[in-house]
This record gives sequence, C-alpha cells and structure tokens, in this order.
Amino acid sequence: MPTLLARSPITPAVTRPEGVRVRPIPRVIGADVPVPVRDGRRVPYANFDYAASAPCLEAVHEAVARALPYYSSVHRGAGYASQVTTSAYEDARETVRSFLGAWRRAAVIFTRNTTDSMNLLAHAVPAGTSVVVFESEHHASLLPWKRAVRLPAPATPAEALSAADRALRACPIGSRLLVVTAASNVTGELWPIEELAHVAHRNGARIAVDAAQLVPHRPLDMTALGLDYVAFSGHKLYAPFGAGVLAGRADWLRAAEPYLRGGGASASVGETTRWAPSAEQRHEAGSPNVLGALALAAACETLTPAWDDLAVREEALVERLRSGLAALPHVRELTLWGERAPRVGIVSFTVDGWNARDVALTLSDEHGIGVRDGKFCAHPFVRHLLGEDRSAVRASIGIGTEEEHIDRLLAALAALTAR
Repeated sequence: MPTLLARSPITPAVTRPEGVRVRPIPRVIGADVPVPVRDGRRVPYANFDYAASAPCLEAVHEAVARALPYYSSVHRGAGYASQVTTSAYEDARETVRSFLGAWRRAAVIFTRNTTDSMNLLAHAVPAGTSVVVFESEHHASLLPWKRAVRLPAPATPAEALSAADRALRACPIGSRLLVVTAASNVTGELWPIEELAHVAHRNGARIAVDAAQLVPHRPLDMTALGLDYVAFSGHKLYAPFGAGVLAGRADWLRAAEPYLRGGGASASVGETTRWAPSAEQRHEAGSPNVLGALALAAACETLTPAWDDLAVREEALVERLRSGLAALPHVRELTLWGERAPRVGIVSFTVDGWNARDVALTLSDEHGIGVRDGKFCAHPFVRHLLGEDRSAVRASIGIGTEEEHIDRLLAALAALTAR
C-alpha cells in the first residue's frame, strides 16, 4: 500500500562553520505572503499570532495532497481505497503515540482540538471525581469540569507545587485529577509538569496536561514525565485541518459512555446497545476527520528531527523580542514568575495610554503585522496579571518568524508609543 504520511520532510543536513551538523528549518506556507498597508504598499506579512493558529507546514500540505486520491471510509470498507485510508489513519495514531512518548496501552483518541479533548476527558472522569485546576489555565482546561477546586495563580513554581499538594490532600476520598498547562498561552512560561505529576501521584491523583502551547515548540515525553493525560491541537502544530488529540490512560475512557453516540462507537445495537470496548472506537463515533489526523501526524514527523535547531532558533528570537520590548519605556510585558522564567515563544504586553485593540489594528493597518489582542481565552489569568479588567497584546512566534519581523514590530511599537 502507498505511504501517505511524510517520511523525509526536511532537506539533508548541513554543517555549521564550527562543525555542528544541523538541519534546515522546516518551511510553512504563506511565510512571505504580501499584505496591504494603509499607505497603499504591500509588505511581507509579519505573523505574530502562532499561539492562536499556526500556518500549515509545507510537508503537511504535501501529505494531505498524497492522501486525497485514496481518501475513503475507514475501518469498515473492503475496497482498496478504504484499506489504504484505514491503514494511514491507524499509522497516524501510532505516529502521534510516538511523538508524545505515550505507552503502548495508552489511548490515543482523535478529537477536534484541545477544547474538545478536555471536554471528552471531563465527560469520562468517574462520577464524584475531585478536580483541581489553577485560575491561570486557558478556558479549555478551566471550564469543562462539573466539580472543580479553582486555585489562584501561584506566585512561583514552588508555590504551584505546594498549592496543588494542599488542595489534593484536602479533596474527599475518591478519584482525583489535577489539570495544568505545560506552557501558558498568555505568558509562554513553562510549568513544572513533571514535579506536578509527582505531587498528583503522591496524593493518589492523576494529572491532565494541556500541551497545546508546548508541543509546537518543544518535545514532550508523557511516559518519562509521568503524565496521565495530554491534550493538544493540530491547528497550533502547523496542521490546520481540524484535528486534535487526547492521549492517556484508557480505563476511565473505556468505562465511560461514548462522548458521541452513533456509528462506530457501538459493538452491537438491538433492544440494548453494547458499546465498543476500545477507548478509541468508543469515543470516535461517526466518520472521523481522516485528513486532519494525517495532517497532524505529518506535522509530528516533520518536527521531531528538527527540535534542537528549532529550540535554539526560537530562544534567540524570543530574546531579541523581549530585550527590545524591555527597552521601550511605555511597554510592559506580562509575566507570572518573572523575566528569567523559562518560556516558549509567547510574549504578552500592554502599551501605556493605548487600548490593546487599537495597538493591534495599528500594527496591522500600518505595518503588516499580525498580533493577538484581548484576554486570550484566559480571562481570570489576564485579570490577575493586570489587576483590572483590561486586555493585552500577544506576540507569538513560530517557524516562519524572521529577525526582520521582530525588528519591524519593535520599530512599529516605538513609533506608536512616541505619538
């Protein structure tokens, strides 16, 4: 059968002058797309909205194009195209399993996005489960739970550990779940998820990690880190075809009623219905988003061999951006744990005397720069950081970001603050 996933998405290795062998950075579609600005010119788009949705990797586009001629139904079709598509779909599941470092018996369920994944997990937790979650979470992790203890944003990583420990110890006897982010979608700061996993397990709890903002920037090994559940989205991982993932321990998922009831979720239907025994089949009712799954897997295959170089490049870009913002007297960066806290390529800030929406519109209209403004689906956290009901501007970087983009953003902000 033909291979539908990308197998060699990056060009051959090259050698730096100092003798360190590296691979060129993967390419994204639209990195140099021209956009209009107010004075009538067209300039290359400077995309600083990766944290919302990342552009498509070229290798992902190619993988989807290879799959389209064979696109068919999965799991129950006898025709050749159906067999090819089924094989590719299940191969994609195994690619994602490897990408996450998930153990062999873990469930890997394709969903729509991180929000869908967290709602699926909330649907599957045993009745009476006590959930502990920090107010600094994205709404996708903050809102789905029927019974949750909401902790205030911790002042330090150590405080996050101690607060989680106290809260879990205080939970009533029964199932317990700690829900945390791996990287903040507001500040980019990395959370101590391995240490939090130890805290959870010490208290007889499980841990679920929102990895939506981590996996586009860094590798994640959920087995090595001791994570019970991980959720992420394809559209943030350079695979904008509508797929996400919930991966983790299968027992709660196998025991739960189907998230969606319909074809595929059932083993037999008569006067009574017997649901499929596997977690994947039980919670992937209906015709799945096959192309989304293949796209997501192609992104995983593309990024895996490039992690080291991507991290080095990103750290240099983040330092250039943050040091430039710090030099602007009327710009204030948002941070929970201080300027030295490790982070991925997400920086949020305010501009004295300017509404965040006006900043974003000015950057777009006059400079061809795309940023995010608002509260980033993290209203309690942004309110905690700003001390009032205000919005902020977020600049997030990714594979298509260039030094020129950083410099253009800094120059535009300098001109804006001088008005």
